[in-house]
Amino acid sequence: MELHVSLVGRKDITGEIYRQIRGAVVAGRLRPGDPLPPSRELARRLSVSRTTVMMAYDRLNGEGFVTSRVGAGTFVGEHVPGNPGTSTRAASVLQPRDIWKAIPLPTAFAAKAAAFDFRTGLPDTTLFPYETLRPLLARELRASAGGCGVYGDPAGDHGLRDAIARHIATSRGVAATADDVIITNGTQQALDLVARVLLAPGDRVAVEDPGYSPPRHLFESLGLRVSGIAVDRQGLAVDALPRTTRLVYVTPSHQYPLGPSMSLARRTALLAWAERNDAAIVEDDYDSEFRFSERPIEPLQTLDTSGRVIYVGSFSKTLLPTLRLGFVVVPPTLREAVQAAKFVTDWHTPLPTQRALARFIVQGSYVRHLRRMRNIYRARHARIMNALAGDLGEHLTAIPSVAGLHIAAEATNASPARIDAVAEQAMAAGVAVHTLAWFCFDQPARSGLLLGYGAISEPDIDEGLHRLRRCFDARNLHSYG
Repeated sequence: MELHVSLVGRKDITGEIYRQIRGAVVAGRLRPGDPLPPSRELARRLSVSRTTVMMAYDRLNGEGFVTSRVGAGTFVGEHVPGNPGTSTRAASVLQPRDIWKAIPLPTAFAAKAAAFDFRTGLPDTTLFPYETLRPLLARELRASAGGCGVYGDPAGDHGLRDAIARHIATSRGVAATADDVIITNGTQQALDLVARVLLAPGDRVAVEDPGYSPPRHLFESLGLRVSGIAVDRQGLAVDALPRTTRLVYVTPSHQYPLGPSMSLARRTALLAWAERNDAAIVEDDYDSEFRFSERPIEPLQTLDTSGRVIYVGSFSKTLLPTLRLGFVVVPPTLREAVQAAKFVTDWHTPLPTQRALARFIVQGSYVRHLRRMRNIYRARHARIMNALAGDLGEHLTAIPSVAGLHIAAEATNASPARIDAVAEQAMAAGVAVHTLAWFCFDQPARSGLLLGYGAISEPDIDEGLHRLRRCFDARNLHSYG
């Protein structure tokens, strides 16, 4: 074990070795059973005599902090009380800016496990094609270890960028070449890069309300003014956009969290508004790969004739959130600036993962996986819609949606406070759901629930919804009105 002992400027050498090892044990940095360096090795590293180290070890041994075993070495005593994680560092006067105190960590998404998990944004990780991707990743890791382990292009691996450009061109009609694609660590980093390049502190950004909260917090952390714009069954209310808005962030193919697709009329109106007001649009196409009926509506990027739309995609929903792989398609005028922003942020996304994913896409495995998962999610979507049309229909009304990994349902006769109580009681019964009010910002809180079906198997849906139905029992929630 590497053990740090500093003797710089110290006179009582034996005493210092004793005190610093003892302090490491008491603080929990050295734990019961941990081996100490052999006396000869530690003496050599500290440039002292072996006798000096042995005297310190003997003192520690005599007080029970360490034990010695002939032929094995010296170890921290098994019954020494320690305080793991404690620190002797002085209290700091440094404080974060107030904005960082107001941003919640994602505990609501990840903190608790549930037997029946209806939370949104979670794909079925049990069906991830590990056996197909594992050898591809192992191959790239071996290549990195064999002499190719150098820093790469901030824009990302060219093979992956080309594979993504071809995929979104054929599957979504997005007009892009490999040069337009920049690989990111998920959607959030894509938004960060775009905001850094286009906006200055004090500029105004518009987001959907209700909407996805992390982008809002990101924009606020950059010193931007954020306006929540109401959403209806046709999408973002374009007429409500402030004229001073410099960037509009939207999820037009499957509005998050309500679910409808933005109507063609509303898309046309948004593009015209951006042209009149010299604004940019970020189109987050986060899960449109999973569309179950109707013909896909064209992305905003395809309809754009003035190069104002920046298209963002991610593999978090189609593959794994933990891959942290996404991409942004930018107009030629922004390529170099966004690549520079990526460079100063983290240089590039891990190359072995990028190259493995490129092979995964090129050999056709990605499309096969999407087809398989689309059929599975279609069945789960239908099962929940049937339940909302049945027993749950007394309490919840589904908002029409034909894509994605969740269904939004508005409460029929319950306030947001009562829905919060239902969600709490459901969690106690092993059912995890998100409330619609949790995604509302500037607009009045909306009463309802989101029912995700990525993380729950089809056979478990009925039991989970049955438990949720019982949580609407008014006798248990009479105080919430």
